Amino acid sequence: MQILAKHFHVHPLTIEDISTEEVREKYEVFRHYYFVCFRTFDQDYNSGSYLQPASMYSVVFRDGIITFHFRPTNHHINVLRRMEQMHSHITLTPDWINYALLDDITDSFASPIQTIQYEVDSIDELVLLLRESETTDMLRRIGSCRRNVMALSRLLSNKADVVRGLMKRFDERYAVPPLAASTATMTPSTANAGTTASPVTGMAATNPSSAKADDLSNSGGLIHASNHRDGEIMLYLGDILDHVLTMLQSLWSYEKILDRSHSNYLAQISLEINQLSNKTNAVVGTLTFFASLIVPMTFISGLWGMNVHVPGQPGQEGEPLDWWWGILGFMVIYCSIAIFFGRRYGLI
Repeated sequence: MQILAKHFHVHPLTIEDISTEEVREKYEVFRHYYFVCFRTFDQDYNSGSYLQPASMYSVVFRDGIITFHFRPTNHHINVLRRMEQMHSHITLTPDWINYALLDDITDSFASPIQTIQYEVDSIDELVLLLRESETTDMLRRIGSCRRNVMALSRLLSNKADVVRGLMKRFDERYAVPPLAASTATMTPSTANAGTTASPVTGMAATNPSSAKADDLSNSGGLIHASNHRDGEIMLYLGDILDHVLTMLQSLWSYEKILDRSHSNYLAQISLEINQLSNKTNAVVGTLTFFASLIVPMTFISGLWGMNVHVPGQPGQEGEPLDWWWGILGFMVIYCSIAIFFGRRYGLI
């Protein structure tokens, strides 16, 4: 880094940001270059670091661009492939290469957002349709999807400010100075007015004022060409800004849908718990009713089962069991009457 800084005259603040792996996305302008920090993420779905952020650093000079990254990425390969495909009908400049890198990073968010959209639609449709035995992993799916939505939202939230900063810079460069504009519109007759024949040599001698006019004319053409390229870069950056804002709006809508699905899921769980509680209360009520039947009969049978002389106790063999049959009949009649009123009033 020190060798690069010395050779390319990179500011120490830029070296510090790159060396410390600055995570804050930003755009900074220095004397002869500008510095862009743009974050991407691990795109390997099967990796344990999926959606983990990774910073890309670009130092854009007038005649070249240097990029830095500390994790494996395919963005620079995609940009090189795009340059090979479009080199015949575009003007390759460091600004365009920087745009292509930012555009490829932004487009890499499309695939995970599409996956989240399918998952959100599935959760929203199934949260109220699944049976009790099929909703065991619904809460886990909702939590995982919301975690991915928040991760992508954090990665995209600051990109709009960076792109706006770049657009502001190109907008300022796109404005043509008045002197350059008047020079660019100079007519050929005016440009050639200072050229006369020299009587000494017979060759065309150029008046100093004529040479100055030619220089201004050439510089005006260069300014117009540069402004044209800056205008195109502004259009490209505007396209990136539209993509970023659209993806952010989609993620915000997905977060709202997941929040509603989470509330519906909790409401459904609450209803199921209430239904189970009602069933439990009904069973307990039935058991309580039958316990109420058994307690009086147990009391009566306990009175007649005491180890003392009681009415109706046979004193000898062959004595009639009228008391026994009377007590048993009373218990049967009592149970029948109790069950009748229990069913009538919904107790059983």
